[in-house]
Amino acid sequence: MPDVVLPVLDERDALPWVLERMPAGYAPIVVDNGSTDGSGVLAAALGARVVHEPQPGFGAACFAGLQSATDAIVCFMDCDASFDPRELPRVAGPVAAGTADLVLGARHAVAGAAWPLHARAANAVLAFELRRRTGARMTDLGPMRAARREPLLALGIRDRRFGWPLEMVLRASAAGWRIEEVPVSYLAREGRSKVTGTVRGTVRAVRDMAGVLA
Repeated sequence: MPDVVLPVLDERDALPWVLERMPAGYAPIVVDNGSTDGSGVLAAALGARVVHEPQPGFGAACFAGLQSATDAIVCFMDCDASFDPRELPRVAGPVAAGTADLVLGARHAVAGAAWPLHARAANAVLAFELRRRTGARMTDLGPMRAARREPLLALGIRDRRFGWPLEMVLRASAAGWRIEEVPVSYLAREGRSKVTGTVRGTVRAVRDMAGVLA
């Protein structure tokens, strides 16, 4: 039963939709990263395992979820309803089959998806840099992703902010992992993204990632 780490910061409106669409056999771990809207309480009421991570930062939430996971395979995805959990088996499948070590979900935006030009441009630049450095055929940083828990912990990812997903790919490549990309739908999210929703948020994320690249 793969565990699914869901970093959460004030995502109360999106939680019911995300949790009700979790595939059979996939166990959600909601990591409440300082929500003030009752997200953690709601997630627990809906049957999810809830972990509270007081250290702010996307990477801190992901790492707390990874530490709390118990299954051999761990998935990660945003909990803002921009990804459909029903597509998780497509991402986790190659890891479970042993044909890939890290699988990234490449976003394909559907009508109404909030993926503004500044965020697309930043993503394209970072994906290009990862291709150049790792040789992996990837077009997206892949917020929906899957890998095996123990090897992932052994990578020793240090970043606790927005550089976490990029550092994961860099360390996985350096360790000789087989990295693959599969298409996933990118939907209209609930609320405004803390990263792509503003130029300032995108700049902050790119700054964190640039620090990892440096």
